[in-house]
Amino acid sequence: MPKTPLQTPEMQLTAIAREAMTEYGLLHAFPADVVRELNQISGPVDASDGEVRDLRELPWCSIDNDDSRDLDQLSVSQPVSKDSTRILIAIADVDSHVRKGSKVDGRAKHNTTSVYCPTVIFNMLPEKLSYGLTSLNEGEDRFAIVTDMEVGRGGVVKASSHYRARVKNKAKLTYSAVGAWLEGRGAVPEKVAAAGLQEQLIAQDKVAQKLRARRVEEGALDLETIEARAVLANGKVVDLQASRKNRAHELIEDFMIAANGATARFLMSKGFPTFRRVVREPERWLRIVALARELDERLPEFPDSKALEAFLIRRREADPLRFPDLSLSIVKLMGRGEYAVQLPGKPGIGHFGLAVRDYSHSTAPNRRYPDIITQRLLKAALAGRPSPYGNDEIVSLAQHCSDQENAANKVERRVYKSAAAQLLLPHVGKSFDALVTGASNKGTWVRVLHPPVEGRLTTGFRKLEVGQLVRVRLVSVDVERGFIDFEKVKR
Repeated sequence: MPKTPLQTPEMQLTAIAREAMTEYGLLHAFPADVVRELNQISGPVDASDGEVRDLRELPWCSIDNDDSRDLDQLSVSQPVSKDSTRILIAIADVDSHVRKGSKVDGRAKHNTTSVYCPTVIFNMLPEKLSYGLTSLNEGEDRFAIVTDMEVGRGGVVKASSHYRARVKNKAKLTYSAVGAWLEGRGAVPEKVAAAGLQEQLIAQDKVAQKLRARRVEEGALDLETIEARAVLANGKVVDLQASRKNRAHELIEDFMIAANGATARFLMSKGFPTFRRVVREPERWLRIVALARELDERLPEFPDSKALEAFLIRRREADPLRFPDLSLSIVKLMGRGEYAVQLPGKPGIGHFGLAVRDYSHSTAPNRRYPDIITQRLLKAALAGRPSPYGNDEIVSLAQHCSDQENAANKVERRVYKSAAAQLLLPHVGKSFDALVTGASNKGTWVRVLHPPVEGRLTTGFRKLEVGQLVRVRLVSVDVERGFIDFEKVKR
C-alpha cells in the first residue's frame, strides 16, 4: 500500500487501520442492511417491561475520557448510616434499541467490540446509537439498568439489588479534571462546581477507596503498564503521551468491578448462566517466580495473588522507572484474559488478577458485546422470563468474543506502532535514552523514555540485560509496517 503524494499522515494511518481490520477478520464499515434498519430506529423507546423507577432527579454524573462520546455508566451515592453508603450504578439500556437477532445486533456480534485507533474509531454500534440514543448523554432522559449496592465498613458489599429506571446525567465529567482535583493537584472542575457535586464525588471516592483496599487485602494485583495514546494536531500525530491511572480512574474502576460482581451473583441466584471475564491462574507461574528471583525476591512455588501483589508493591517502591516494564512482563506471563460461561450449579471460575470469584462484564454495552449479552440475561431475570440464550449458544459466544477481542487488540497494537513510526520519522539519526525491555534469540528490544516508543535494537545488543538503561540512536522507521530500529551508542 504505497503512500501517494496526496496522502496525508492522517489518511495514511486510517488506511493502515482499515487494512488491519480486514486482515484480522473485523468489519470497518456498516453494511447496507444495517444502515436501512438503523434509519428506522428512533427514540426514546417505551422500554417498560415491568416496573421502571423514575430516578431522574438524583445527582447522576459520568466520568470518562476527555474525548469519550459513548457514555455507558452513571453513578451516585447516598448515605445510609455512619458505616454504610448506598452506591447506585446506572448502565445504559442498549438492548432496548439493539434487539437480539436484528441486523444491528448481527453486526455488533461479528466484531464484539469497538476498536480505537489514533485517527479513527471503529464503533461496535453505529454512532446514532452509541453516541446518541443509547449513550447516557448530559441532560438527556435515558432508560438504564441500575445496580444498587450498600457498601459497609471495610469495603464489604452488604446487599445489592437490580432494577430498571429512567435517569438523567447532570454532568459529563472527565478523568483528567476530576482526578487532579481529588488528588489535590487541581481546582474543583467547573462542571462539578456548577452542578454542586463536590460532596457527592468526595463521598463516592471514599467508598471506591474502601472497595479497592479490600480487594488489595484479598490479593488484587496493582499493575502499572504504560498505555500511550497518540496526540493529534490537524490530523497529524505530534506526540505520544503515557496514560496513568488517577483517583478518578480508580473510582470508576472499583465501582464497575463491584457492580459486575453484584450482577454475576444476582444472575446465579436466579439460576441463569453468567458471561464471565476471567484471567485464570497464571499460565507461567514458575517463570514469574524465576523473574522475582532475578530481583532477589522470593515467591511461593504455587500461584499466590497476595504474595505476588506484595512483591509488586516492593518493586514499585524500589524501582518506579522500571516498574511498568516489570508489570508488562507479569501480564504476559499470566496469560491474557478471556470470556467464559459460568453455568448454573457449576464451580466458580474467578479472576486471578482482580481477586474476585464473581466477575461479569456488564458495564459497557455501547462498546462491548459481552455486556449486551449480560444485559439481556439481567433483563430476562428481572422480568421473570427464561434465559434468552441456550447453554450451547452462550458457550460458543464466549469463545467468539475472546477471539474477536484478541483480533481487536492486534489491530490497535498494529496501528499504534505505525503511529509511533510516523511520529519518529523526522527524527531518524537522533539519540534517546532507553530501557532494555526484551532480550532473547528473537531480538533485543528497547523502550525510549519519551516518547514511550518501543523498537528493535539492531546493533550493539550483546551482553545487554532487561532493565538496563542505554543510549540509542534511531536508524530507520517503516510507517506501513510499524517497524522502528535503533542502534546502541555510547552514553
